[in-house]
Amino acid sequence: MNTPLVQWMAATLFAVALLHTFSVKFFERLSHRYPRHAGLFHLLGEVEVVFGFWAMVLIVAMAMAAGGSEALEYAESRNYTEPLFVFVVMVIAASRPVLRSVMAVVATLARITPLPTPLVTAWLGLAAVPLLGSLITEPAAMTIAALMLAPQIFRTEVPERAKYLALGVLFVNVSIGGTLTSYAAPPVLMVAATWGWDSLFMLTTFGWKAAIAVLINATVCTLVLRRHLPSAEAMAAGLKASDQAKMPVSVAAVHITLLALVVLFAHHPVVFMGLFLLFLGYTQAYSTHQSRLIIKEALLVGFFLAGLVVLGGMQQWWLQPIVSGLEPLALFAGALGLTAITDNAALTYLGSLIEGISPAAQYMLVAGAVAGGGLTVIANAPNPAGVALLKNGFADQTVGAGGLLLGALGPTAVAALALACL
Repeated sequence: MNTPLVQWMAATLFAVALLHTFSVKFFERLSHRYPRHAGLFHLLGEVEVVFGFWAMVLIVAMAMAAGGSEALEYAESRNYTEPLFVFVVMVIAASRPVLRSVMAVVATLARITPLPTPLVTAWLGLAAVPLLGSLITEPAAMTIAALMLAPQIFRTEVPERAKYLALGVLFVNVSIGGTLTSYAAPPVLMVAATWGWDSLFMLTTFGWKAAIAVLINATVCTLVLRRHLPSAEAMAAGLKASDQAKMPVSVAAVHITLLALVVLFAHHPVVFMGLFLLFLGYTQAYSTHQSRLIIKEALLVGFFLAGLVVLGGMQQWWLQPIVSGLEPLALFAGALGLTAITDNAALTYLGSLIEGISPAAQYMLVAGAVAGGGLTVIANAPNPAGVALLKNGFADQTVGAGGLLLGALGPTAVAALALACL
């Protein structure tokens, strides 16, 4: 299957998918210009559809070039645990009882802090929740943070530049905020067992540096956004309007317990899918305490990540020589840049295959991969979840790749300096 023809075909389609990712706003504009074909252009303008669509094209092309059985064998040989996990954890983390519990903690902290409530709430969403991702995993942290920040920052009346800055900070902080443990960040998980990195190692080697960068990014971003945040009265009114019924402690406890179990068994799809089915049954039994589950949004994100798994699995032939041929400092810069065009977990996985890689090179590879995790939608697995939940607040209801890149440059520089120099 790994013939030169198939390899070049896969690389070409991967490049086309990248270009498509950067062009989603163009397709949305076409949908307004040509309403007769608006449905097709809307579909092509959904960033979550891009990699899944081109992965399907790849499988068809492989079937034509090498035979249908070989193409199916390749597709079935991929590991889809991560897309399945992100789908499940997004739905559960976004459920009303979980969000109510998080918002109750945030409201309590805001009350005891001698600063304006909107300022504190925005800062907690950009700093505390991404760091919490080291415990509950990055996809869960991204989902909770996005839903917390959506009514505050990602509103149509907020300037686009401010929203892209906030999105860049959120993506970068989630990417580096999961490095306090050895299981929460996908790029760390790919190498932790191979290189013998446990959570204590991550905390003392990466975690404290990442935490400093997260706090700096969140603080600067919150200060920049302070004029655009809603008033405390508007926030209180919004919370009161959404708080229509008292949430029983038992219902919240069941949701949080199921979320914790899903995180605990994140690498065992048979278990966490079973827990998800139990969750769906429970939400039906206690529907009065539920809001709409984000099944559609989570499925689209899973489709995106599954497509990335299929397309990315054929890029090893050109990526690995680049990774293996760089010295530590150059490897850091290379990983930082390559992460923007390929998933950072795939990048570190390739690094784990290199025999005899030095401890310094190991550190620089992972540091660069996590520091660059906010530059594009595909750079870090949880990013498509953030886009799916926040895109309605942007012009044309799409997140532009150029705007995200510009918004993430500053926080990426802070993360890179913290991880490379401290």
